[in-house]
Amino acid sequence: MQIATYELPPVGTNAYLLLPPNRAEAVLVDAPFGALKAISPQLKKANRRLAAVLLTHGHWDHIASAAECQAAGAAIYAHPDDREWIENPMMQADFMVPGLEIDPVRIDNFLQPRQILEIVGLSLEVRHVPGHAPGSVLFYDRVAKVAFVGDAIFAGSVGRTDLPGGDWEQLENSIRTQIYTLPGDTVLYPGHGPATTVAAERATNKFVRG
Repeated sequence: MQIATYELPPVGTNAYLLLPPNRAEAVLVDAPFGALKAISPQLKKANRRLAAVLLTHGHWDHIASAAECQAAGAAIYAHPDDREWIENPMMQADFMVPGLEIDPVRIDNFLQPRQILEIVGLSLEVRHVPGHAPGSVLFYDRVAKVAFVGDAIFAGSVGRTDLPGGDWEQLENSIRTQIYTLPGDTVLYPGHGPATTVAAERATNKFVRG
């Protein structure tokens, strides 16, 4: 599987375009501002259409282009616990960059913990990792040995828990039971910053040690 990474404004949020081999479709993990425009050249080059957007959670910077992607034909996948934020994004205005406007999104498919999501040739395990947001999930590809973890954990850091719906004890438990239980060589693709591995975070993450 080819993974293309896009770091997008206004707060450096990562979007990941997944291009499985021998398919006419692609999948996007998270949809920050400008995501559809950013990935369009790669889609055109690979002669693919965007089939789905998988949202790791409902915070504004991860869903800002989801409505645009949906209008272009992509199905939206998200956990039901973040439904209110996704379908009414401007309720997050108090902790958004001032002056931004985000269109509401209809969730087409609700994700469930331990669900195996079969999509465009990919088999992704969904793990619920609340603490940063109630509906935070990760997507784990056992074959490719990668996991897209949103803002649950970063290289050397973890997601903040001071926003509405955040809970430190819950986040710590999510990291220990849902992320650190993945194989050590699993590459973690976070919502911000560079990729890391499970083994590296178990050993060096000063917030949650393995």
